[in-house]
Amino acid sequence: MRRAESSGVCRRALLCVAFLCFALPGLAAPLDNPASPGVTVEARKQPMRFTLMACEPHCRDWISAVGIVTAETPKAFDDFSAGRDVAGMTVVLDSGGGSVNDAIALGRRWRDLGLRTTVGTSVVAKTVAGDRAAVLPDAYCESMCAFMLLSGKARYVPDGAHVRVHQIWMGDRADDARAASYSADDLMIVERDIGRLAKYTFDMGGGGDLLYLALSIPPWEKLHELSGAELRSTNLVTTDNVADVLPGGGTTDAPVAGLVTKPVQDRFPASVANAAAAGTIVSKQTKTAEAVPTGGVAVAAPPAQNP
Repeated sequence: MRRAESSGVCRRALLCVAFLCFALPGLAAPLDNPASPGVTVEARKQPMRFTLMACEPHCRDWISAVGIVTAETPKAFDDFSAGRDVAGMTVVLDSGGGSVNDAIALGRRWRDLGLRTTVGTSVVAKTVAGDRAAVLPDAYCESMCAFMLLSGKARYVPDGAHVRVHQIWMGDRADDARAASYSADDLMIVERDIGRLAKYTFDMGGGGDLLYLALSIPPWEKLHELSGAELRSTNLVTTDNVADVLPGGGTTDAPVAGLVTKPVQDRFPASVANAAAAGTIVSKQTKTAEAVPTGGVAVAAPPAQNP
C-alpha cells in the first residue's frame, strides 16, 4: 500500500514539470536573465520574440513566444522557422496582444503548420538531474493573443494562466478612446477588421461567444478574464491533458527542486507607448490593436435560442 502511494506521488511530481507547480524560490530562471525579474517584464513590452526550447530527450521541443504582435512579427516568425522543422510543434504564449491583422496572419500561418498552442512562461528549471526546460503556468494571453491561441490544432490552458479579452480599437487612440475623435474612415477600418476577426474566429473553429465576450468590453473598461467554463464554451480549450500540447508531458526522471515566480506583465498598448517614448521599441504602426486596462467582467453571452 505504501509503495502504491509513493508511486502515485512520484507520477504527480513528474507531471508537474510540464507546468511547474512547486513553490521553492530561487532555483529556476526565465530565459533572458536569471538575475533580473525586470528583464522578463521588459520582454513583454518588446515586439514578439520566438525562442526554441530544447527539451529532448525528455519531451518534444517547443517554441516560446513572448511579447506583442507588430507588423514585423509574421516575418520574424518566418525567419525563426526557416531551416527548422517546426510543423506540429507547440507555441507557448505569454503576450499582451498587438496588431489585429498581423495576429490574424500569424495565426493562419500557425494553423497551416499544424502547431499546438498553450499559455505559459518558458524557463530553464534546476532539477536534481540537471537543467531542464519547463513551463510555468502563471502567464498572460490578452486581447489578440487569445485569437492566436485559437489557431492551435490542440489548445490547452493550465490552471493559473490568464486569458483576457476586449474590443479592438484604433491603436493610436486606445489610451484615451472616449476623448479621441474619429472619422468615417476610422469607423470603416474598425468594422472591416471586426469582420476579418469574425471570419478568422470561425475558420479556426472558435465559438461566437468569444467574439461576443471580446466585443462587449470597450477600451476604457478593464479586460475580461475568461473563466474555465468560458474557455471551453468559446472553444479556446480543446483538451485538459497537457500531454496533448507537450508530447511526453515535459516530464523528467527526477523531481523539480523549485522555481522563481515572475512579476505581472505590463499591458499593451500603454506599456508599449512608454517603451516607445524611452526609445526601446522601433516598429511599424498598425491601425487596430487593443485597449489598455486589465481585469473586469464582461456581459454574459446570451443563451442560444432554439429554432
